[in-house]
Amino acid sequence: MKPGRVTLTLKEISALVGGEIIGNADIVIRGISGIKEAQEGDITFLANARYEALLETTKASAVITSQDIVKSSKPLIRTVNPSLAFAKVVNVFASHVIQHPKGIHKTAVISPTARLGSRVAVGAHTIIEDDVVIGDDTIIYGLCYVGRETVIGNNCLIYSHVSVRERIEIGSRVIIHCGAVLGSDGFGFEAVNGVQEKIPQIGTVVLGDDVEVGANVTIDRARFDKTLIGRGTKIDNLVQIAHNVVTGKNCIIIAQAGVSGSTVLEDNVILAGQAGLVGHIRVGEGAVVAAQAGVTKSVPARTMVSGYPARLHETAIKVNACVQNLPLLYKKIKELEAKVKDLEKKLQERHA
Repeated sequence: MKPGRVTLTLKEISALVGGEIIGNADIVIRGISGIKEAQEGDITFLANARYEALLETTKASAVITSQDIVKSSKPLIRTVNPSLAFAKVVNVFASHVIQHPKGIHKTAVISPTARLGSRVAVGAHTIIEDDVVIGDDTIIYGLCYVGRETVIGNNCLIYSHVSVRERIEIGSRVIIHCGAVLGSDGFGFEAVNGVQEKIPQIGTVVLGDDVEVGANVTIDRARFDKTLIGRGTKIDNLVQIAHNVVTGKNCIIIAQAGVSGSTVLEDNVILAGQAGLVGHIRVGEGAVVAAQAGVTKSVPARTMVSGYPARLHETAIKVNACVQNLPLLYKKIKELEAKVKDLEKKLQERHA
């Protein structure tokens, strides 16, 4: 990041992140950057000791590192978690770059029965319907829609073009990125005489505290009760969460994953990119579903599955190894068939 309004000494940064300084504590830092892109005046970070050689090639004025690093020609701040420490520094230096809306824009349409807390910001052309409740310090960008009787907690950040349907519950410190849709109808139909009849979806969606929802994510409302996203869960872009899905706390759901209706993810589950899960199954606590896995049955806790259909990762690797050898096996079988045919011919000639 180019130098901006924020300047800090290395000593001040060390106090911010709770680190140990090695080198000149009075160096002035004016910007932040990656270790390869950094220039003089920047601070960067190194989280993995395997890349220690970059300490000697980076142009950064200082580096935040792990405690494994003991010496460098560059001034260091040694920390337990350099990635997290650097994130704190980024927040400080980016404060002049990120300018959220403030106040209520004159074009916002807000129902007289909506209740807004202190220091709420609402951007241009956003619509807030009847009986909505919005907590203190929440920011809603322009061109958003918030349906009636929805409750949004404190310190939330909702970017533009987000649609929140009626009767949705959103906790505090939730971040929702552009284009996300919360509370669209669950995909429920019943075939009657060859015609798909719509099943009413009258439930809701509940997001716990500290949830983050990526761009263009869709989270469908439940048929009767609620679709629940547990506290601290982070959802990447382009994810589909179907009706009545329940996720536990601190789950990670990565881009283009799809979770079918009434499936349960227990705490700390990880779904990698493009994973697909059928409905009415349970993925146990701490389980990992690898990228592009197709999960057709429940997954035990603290296991990793991959492949299609998904199976234990150790088994999937062996199966894949066999698949990779199919061309060789095919060639060998053809050679064996030729040898058998030749032997049969010789036996026939011998008995003729």
